Amino acid sequence: MSDCVFVKALVLHAYHGVMQHEAKVGQTFTLDLALSIDLAEASRSDKLKHTVSYDMVVQTASEAFCARRYRLVEAAAGAVADAMLERFPQVHAAAVTVHKPHAPIAATFDDVGVTIERTRDQENRKP
Repeated sequence: MSDCVFVKALVLHAYHGVMQHEAKVGQTFTLDLALSIDLAEASRSDKLKHTVSYDMVVQTASEAFCARRYRLVEAAAGAVADAMLERFPQVHAAAVTVHKPHAPIAATFDDVGVTIERTRDQENRKP
C-alpha cells in the first residue's frame, strides 16, 4: 500500500538514554512518523472518520514516547510504533524514526537515531 499519513519533526523533550545526566536533565528528540493506511475512502468522502486525525497521532506518539524513561531510543521508538497500531486499527504499518541530535558522543555529527517499522501482523504476534 502506498497511502500514508505522516508527521515530520515532532519535537519532544524526554529523559531517555543510558547516561545518568540524560535521566536528570533530559534532552530534545525529534520524531518522524509514517502510518500506512488505505486513504481511498477518505479521498472520496472528505470525512475525518475515514482517516486518522493528525492531532490524535501526535497525542498518541507524545504519550507513548514520554510516558516512561527508556534507556534505548530503540525501545522508545518501538513503544510509539506499537501505540500507533494499538490506537488506530485502520493503520496497517507504522514507521517511527527517533532523532537524537544531542547524543553523548565524542564526535561532531549532524544526527543519530533509529527507525523502527512495525506491521499489524507483527503487533498481533506479540507474546
